[in-house]
Amino acid sequence: QVQLVESGGGLVQPGGSLRLSCALSVSTFSLYTISWYRQSPGLERRQVALVEPDGGTTDYADSVKGRFTLSRDDAKNTVFLQMNSLKPEDTGVYYCKARWWTTTYWGQGTQVTVSS
Repeated sequence: QVQLVESGGGLVQPGGSLRLSCALSVSTFSLYTISWYRQSPGLERRQVALVEPDGGTTDYADSVKGRFTLSRDDAKNTVFLQMNSLKPEDTGVYYCKARWWTTTYWGQGTQVTVSS
């Protein structure tokens, strides 16, 4: 059974950092486009970052550019989202999505709360 598991969320003060992880249990992990989405209270789920299968192509929402960095370790079937200079508006549930052709997996989400 395929599993996509996020981890690394928590409570952090404004200006702090967190690193989220997304692990997918498939042998073809390197072929997947991995995205992170954020759902803040009262808002729709929105994509904040994406990394293509080639590992070098990334894309970020304007709200997180310069603060969030995506990286992938295909040997560990894991993508990391490094979040720095966190702001209260970064608060929400962060979901990982893995997509390859018509196959899509979503994780269960991990809560990130930025508050003093």
